[in-house]
Amino acid sequence: MTEATAPVPSPASPSTARAINDRLALHLLQDAGPLTATQLKTRTGLSRPSVADLVDRLTEAGLIEVVGESGEQRRGPNAKLYGIVARRAHLAALDVRTDRVTAVVTDLLGHPLAEAALPVGAPEDAVAALLRTAHEAGAAPLHTVVVGAPGLVTPATGELRDTIGLPAWHRDLVTGLQRTLPATVAVENETNLAALAEQRLGAARDLDSFVLLWLGAGVGAAVVLDGRLRRGASGGAGEIGFLPVPGTGGLPSAADCAGGFHALVGRDAVTALAHEHGFQGTAEQAVAGAAGETFLEALAERLALGAAAAAALLDPGCVVLAGELGRAGGPALAARVADRLAKLTPVPTEIRATTLGDPAVLAGARLAAREAAQAVLFGG
Repeated sequence: MTEATAPVPSPASPSTARAINDRLALHLLQDAGPLTATQLKTRTGLSRPSVADLVDRLTEAGLIEVVGESGEQRRGPNAKLYGIVARRAHLAALDVRTDRVTAVVTDLLGHPLAEAALPVGAPEDAVAALLRTAHEAGAAPLHTVVVGAPGLVTPATGELRDTIGLPAWHRDLVTGLQRTLPATVAVENETNLAALAEQRLGAARDLDSFVLLWLGAGVGAAVVLDGRLRRGASGGAGEIGFLPVPGTGGLPSAADCAGGFHALVGRDAVTALAHEHGFQGTAEQAVAGAAGETFLEALAERLALGAAAAAALLDPGCVVLAGELGRAGGPALAARVADRLAKLTPVPTEIRATTLGDPAVLAGARLAAREAAQAVLFGG
């Protein structure tokens, strides 16, 4: 009987090898740059001639340039520092809420150049304002725009679906941007973008798996397992506001989450709970400790219900309390939720407080826009 042997992979073609080397160099320059040719040689393991060739190719393509010199003498070809041409393209990140829109224009590396509050209502007004902001930031055209919005985003089509009674201008804005802007426009659920930001920059930087629980005017969740964001078959993974829970006096429906988890921990519900405990300030003030110990204990009991559901179904190992209220509660609220959660489930689950808070949506949109644009400009 002849022993089967694995097929021998064909060597990469010279053009494929060059493309791989170029992408490697570009990502090194993004993460650790600027770098000299000698530093690129050390970090890539390529020969000196190969590095010289890729530097020439990337310079001619307008992707890198000399940005300074390194070394004590600061002269000679080996002292040249190469960096990515960040002005090659402008990107935009939008945080679209039910009552406002915030936009940030960045360079190709994601560094912010300008920020603006866009008008709500007529989509063409918001588009014009965004283009003005981009023009004021510099001469480069908008290449990629990422919009963070509440609601379901269908993974296959990128379509924003209305599941929470979004105002008409909200839906029209996204389609208006896609139809009018001279750029690639993508839309992503706001909570998913917040999870991306926490994973790269915030409380989940050391985690491969976690659930982000967004606590604000609305309630949502994002699921990251084995390093990957999980959107679900229809984009509905994390619609935890619709989760049926005890204590709401009813059940949610396909069109209304009023009888679900949202009715316990959304901002209005938290404000009402604070009033029950004699505190008349804002929900953020109450969660920050101003409403007293008994209020925080009651809120922790409610939050533990949602965290327990996530633990039982997904075993993520960690739940991050995010959004405005998650940040206001901080580690003190997280510790109380962890204590309640340990009594509800045998699945060990850490509770952490966000380190980014409300700005996480915009931060996540900036990261997503940068990665999408670089995938195109850097060759995948």
